[in-house]
Amino acid sequence: MKTVFIINPTAGNGRALKQWRGFEKTIQFPFEHMLTEFPGHATAIAAAYKNDGQQVLLIGFGGDGTLREIVVGAAGAKELIIGSVAAGSGNDFARAYGTFKDAHAIEQFRETPRFKSQDLGEFANGQNYQFVSSSGIGFDAEITIAVNQSSLKKKLNQFGLGKIAYYLYVIKTLAKFETFTLTVQSGDETVVYQDVWLATVSNQPYFGGGMKISPASYTDDGLLELTVVHQISRLKLLLVFGTVFSGAHTRFKEVSQMSNSEFRLSSDKSVFRHVDGDDAGKSPQNEMVVYAVSPHNWLSIN
Repeated sequence: MKTVFIINPTAGNGRALKQWRGFEKTIQFPFEHMLTEFPGHATAIAAAYKNDGQQVLLIGFGGDGTLREIVVGAAGAKELIIGSVAAGSGNDFARAYGTFKDAHAIEQFRETPRFKSQDLGEFANGQNYQFVSSSGIGFDAEITIAVNQSSLKKKLNQFGLGKIAYYLYVIKTLAKFETFTLTVQSGDETVVYQDVWLATVSNQPYFGGGMKISPASYTDDGLLELTVVHQISRLKLLLVFGTVFSGAHTRFKEVSQMSNSEFRLSSDKSVFRHVDGDDAGKSPQNEMVVYAVSPHNWLSIN
């Protein structure tokens, strides 16, 4: 089995490259490695191995965005298996799909490989977007994008305290955020939610660096889960955010969840949007966007 490491040197505010330099010295088996140089590069690298003619273990050395790019490039290929070494800030991919803790674990996998087929979410709006973990619009997306652009996060990441920036931006965004109306079509049912703070379509339980936003999500069931937080006061929203890490937020009446293979979402105003924690522009005003399970699965380590 060929083993290829795809390293994002900028992940974790540059800590990923330093982590890779130490990790590389412990590898006792043949391998190839490539460093990404621009957004989308990991997708191109992974796609290039589709015609390799042999089984390839692609190991993402970075964060959730890096792994999403690799999965998108490898999706649909029966010979490409995706693994990871968590080296980003959030690392939600590793929580759902597993990760290699050290080179010895990779060596053991190479000897007795076990892998499984996984779902991939997608939507199209001006361009095609895919997500491995989740895609959201509204409050959480606005926070995530602001944090990713923040110099404060970069400074805190140097000390492994990047999550503090997230909490600070929760407070900052809470004070100015304007809610919106969301129309959801799920199968034959149409629901209109008023005073919506966020809507997240999930393929796995976690987002935002360990928050268990969708406890009922499974990565391989052919379904996506939609979580809508609506008609809630700003003060109570803070309380709800405090319970998301345990998944207890689902007990609040202001949190609605549903499951389907496809959702159609329309907001009455343009709001921020993310895919796996990365900026995906804004949702279009009063235009239905279809979120669905992609016909192209991918293989993860088991």
